Amino acid sequence: MQKITALSSVSRRFIQTSSILSMSWAPLWADAAGIPTLNEMVVRANARELIGSANSANEGTVLKHQLDLRTVYRPGELLETVPGLIVTQHSGEGKANQYFLRGFNLDHGTDLRITVDGMLVNQRSHGHGQGWADTNFIIPELIGNLQYMKGPYYAHQGDFSSAGAVSMGYVDKLPKGIASYGLGQQGFMRGLVTKSHEVGRGNVLYAVELLTKDGPWVKHEDFKKFNAVLRYSQDTGSTKFNVTAMGYGGNWNSTDQIPARGVTSGFIPRLGTIDPSSGGESHRFSLSSALQRTSRYGITQFNLYTLHSNLALFSNFTYFLDDPVNGDQFSQIDKRFQSAMNVDHLWVSRIRGIEIENTVGVQFQNDVIDNGLLSTKERQTLSTTRKDHINQNSVGIFYQNSIQWLEKFRSVAGVRSDYYWFDVNSNLDVNSGNRYDSMTNPKLSLIFGPWVQTELYFNYGSGFHSNDARGTTSIVDPKSGDPTNRVNPLVRSTGYEVGVRTAIIPGLQASFAAFQLNLDSELLFVGDAGTTEASRPSKREGFEVSLFYMPKDWLTIDIDYALARARFSDDDLSGNYIPGAIRGVGKMAVSVDNIGRFFGSMQMRYFGKRSLIEDNSVQSNHTVTLNGQLGYKIGSNVRVILQGFNLLNTYAHAIDYYYASRLPGEPAAGVNDVHFHPIETRSLRVNLIANF
Repeated sequence: MQKITALSSVSRRFIQTSSILSMSWAPLWADAAGIPTLNEMVVRANARELIGSANSANEGTVLKHQLDLRTVYRPGELLETVPGLIVTQHSGEGKANQYFLRGFNLDHGTDLRITVDGMLVNQRSHGHGQGWADTNFIIPELIGNLQYMKGPYYAHQGDFSSAGAVSMGYVDKLPKGIASYGLGQQGFMRGLVTKSHEVGRGNVLYAVELLTKDGPWVKHEDFKKFNAVLRYSQDTGSTKFNVTAMGYGGNWNSTDQIPARGVTSGFIPRLGTIDPSSGGESHRFSLSSALQRTSRYGITQFNLYTLHSNLALFSNFTYFLDDPVNGDQFSQIDKRFQSAMNVDHLWVSRIRGIEIENTVGVQFQNDVIDNGLLSTKERQTLSTTRKDHINQNSVGIFYQNSIQWLEKFRSVAGVRSDYYWFDVNSNLDVNSGNRYDSMTNPKLSLIFGPWVQTELYFNYGSGFHSNDARGTTSIVDPKSGDPTNRVNPLVRSTGYEVGVRTAIIPGLQASFAAFQLNLDSELLFVGDAGTTEASRPSKREGFEVSLFYMPKDWLTIDIDYALARARFSDDDLSGNYIPGAIRGVGKMAVSVDNIGRFFGSMQMRYFGKRSLIEDNSVQSNHTVTLNGQLGYKIGSNVRVILQGFNLLNTYAHAIDYYYASRLPGEPAAGVNDVHFHPIETRSLRVNLIANF
């Protein structure tokens, strides 16, 4: 347990509504976990105790202690601490994860906004998939907290946030340095050194991480990753700032999804690959700064960053369908410079004795992108399908106020306007051009209570995601030469939600939310093109239940379940089921600590069935996995941890698709089939961790 002094309601709500900046020190509220009180009190690391301050039943915070107890196969799986969120991988380890939330197959990030230290992880007009969110650069030991919110109800959340938004912030300093070394099956090795030092009036934090991994695949992934972080921060009380440099590099071989018929016929083993030359290489370098200033005029936060990233991805999803001689391998390249600035300010005004908390913000972003689609064989270029130079700019402006009308009733109202400019220069001149679009979205939350530690929420809001800039100007398919229709630059979403949050039972935090979300256009994966395309309008309805129970200081139980119904909302003879849309999701995590030298955790995950084609005649199976860890404290500064992944050794699938592909000897038109990527087989890792 930790003893804290909570803040005023003004400071508390400001940090929530301004989490877009995600200041690395998570100022003011991370320790308090959002508890609304002015009194000194004892807090037992509770992630979701937000009664009196939350704007909906679906938002919360996961504290560092809880993150540290999670057993994760890859960094992106830390996001599974968000209720209802599933994180998988359908290709090589260095590739961005696959995300599922609220009835969405979010592909690599579209409609799930992810930020780290205020930097947007999702990448617009990406060479592989819109909203590409690669979290491989994250060092879990440095994450101070994880904040989440779902639905288009928050004025400070812009592009890609219709299903939800997740914000993570790095710590400024560590109580002790960390030296960690891990070895495991499937070629796993990881080394980490991180420490902070006082320098003058501030702190310097550094971290270096090296990782290698082969996985269980016939063709070893040979994944190699390098990570480095250097940060300087200073806190003078009224002013806080930091400057951070990050660098990441990774390269890998990949086992992409494989056809079910190839496994049943014995053509390839279950952990095999058809094109062993698939894989990729990725780099990311960033420089960011954050500033927070508190004065009698309010609280101002400023965030500025620039990053350079590049990706070369080699994939083959259809094998010999398009080119029976050389095969269908293609390369997607993406190189970009991304720059952004975010500013917001909170102040308090009074009208007839009613206190109004006002927040206004401006968000700028520029992306200079060079990407392309190439036909390749064994990673050697055969021909160029398209190459594009893209200059994409956006400005987002938002205003939000929070008013306590009555003792048991408050409202949060906001409006957000976004303006986008697209400039595309393609190697095919007819696909070049300029587009402009704008969109204004209102937000409203009504909160009743609390009564007996219980609050009721009603939420409405509209949001959006941007489409790939290339699709907004293209009129000819560069591969087939057929005419195409330009897509709208911005696609609106509209959400409705009712929820309840309660802490009436001591030690138990519970929330329930029922929601509906409509999209003007769905983004769907197209297997034979290896990309996504704008599709039909859709509608989702569902509910979520989340329970966080801490009956003892040494025991926490975290349970969540979500169920969603996803359908296209127009009429089409092909059917109205959305391919890949998730139905049911369930998770349970149990953690034990502070019972002597031993500690540990266990996480069970249920990943429900998905319809794979529009008429629902083909479905995936459900998946159940179990991960866990057992730790022993050798001394005050040394721990050893044994981690186990897929302990049930489940022969299940991380992802399933249904489309046409061609194996040697099959008809020229190919064969429609389920294509899947297995989850990794059972493996163990041992980690030795020393503090210094």
